[in-house]
Amino acid sequence: MKILFQNFKKNKVKLKIESLDDLWSLSYIIEKGDIIKATTLRKIKLGKDTERDSKIIKKPVFLSIRTEKIEFHKYSNVLRVNGLITDGPEDIARGSFHTINLEENSVFELTKEQFHNYQIEKLKEATQEIPSKVLICVHDREEAIFALLKKYGYSVLSSVKGTVSKKSEDNIKTEDFYASIIKMIKDYDKRYGVDNIIVASPSFWKEYLMKKISDDSLKKKIVLASCSTTGETGINEVIKRQEVQEVLKRQKFSKEIKLVEKLLEEISKDNLASYGIEHVREAVSAGAVSELLITDEFIHKKRQEDDFEDIDSLMKQAEKANGSVHIITSEHEGGNKLDGLGGIAALLRYKLNY
Repeated sequence: MKILFQNFKKNKVKLKIESLDDLWSLSYIIEKGDIIKATTLRKIKLGKDTERDSKIIKKPVFLSIRTEKIEFHKYSNVLRVNGLITDGPEDIARGSFHTINLEENSVFELTKEQFHNYQIEKLKEATQEIPSKVLICVHDREEAIFALLKKYGYSVLSSVKGTVSKKSEDNIKTEDFYASIIKMIKDYDKRYGVDNIIVASPSFWKEYLMKKISDDSLKKKIVLASCSTTGETGINEVIKRQEVQEVLKRQKFSKEIKLVEKLLEEISKDNLASYGIEHVREAVSAGAVSELLITDEFIHKKRQEDDFEDIDSLMKQAEKANGSVHIITSEHEGGNKLDGLGGIAALLRYKLNY
């Protein structure tokens, strides 16, 4: 996501959506009562109502709406924001309902009564480029290229070529070349402190390379992928593959998983933790919450039940008491465990007696 304009003193931002993850983030930032301004399609009737040949067309217009409802499903590529029209062309009635569909490449303005800290943090997470912790190695038996994955694309570190020429020399040269690849992987791993390594190749060369790696800690970081060629063309092919998307998700989820693990540790010690809506509510009211953890599934459920305002109020109350709010996705094991505790829990500053 790109911030094209921001003025948090006036509680206003202008944003450009660049990925499906941005839509997920926005579904927790946009709330009832917010003002959304964007170019959207509006049904317009041509001709008078009494005319038989009158027809309805969709016309692009710039509208401002006051949000009433937000709908986002994980496997949809659209965030639907429904609300009452507050401003627009003269021929469009104020106070009528309209839905603005936000999707990739949409540009819109968002004005809130107040931006809360957890919402600003969500925006920062979506807009900041986090230093890459993913190394990519694409190779065959004669050529290898190394790159660091970035938020948008990649940065080539180096490329090397082997010297295979005659069949009688294949085994010797291939062994030497693969030893060089392994050494470079180890060097880059140490230099950049990578969390994951994508090793890809045409055919079976990646499996052959894996057999030559004896370092178990290095092996645990490696994810194998396939490609049809080497060089930068191979890298471009690899970064679109599902294996890479899974690695990126794993990185994104690591912070959330650590928070849930810390929560479970405190629960096991019957110490600085609280879970379940009623116990968490008591902890928030007492000002004892340092970290409030809520799953996206819990939020989605409350919105479906039209009971989200109570949870939103709880999050804001925790913030006012200098607590941090974390929205945890239910897509990983940590989120599933938190859902098992009721979908909401808290790490505490001091122990409460229930």
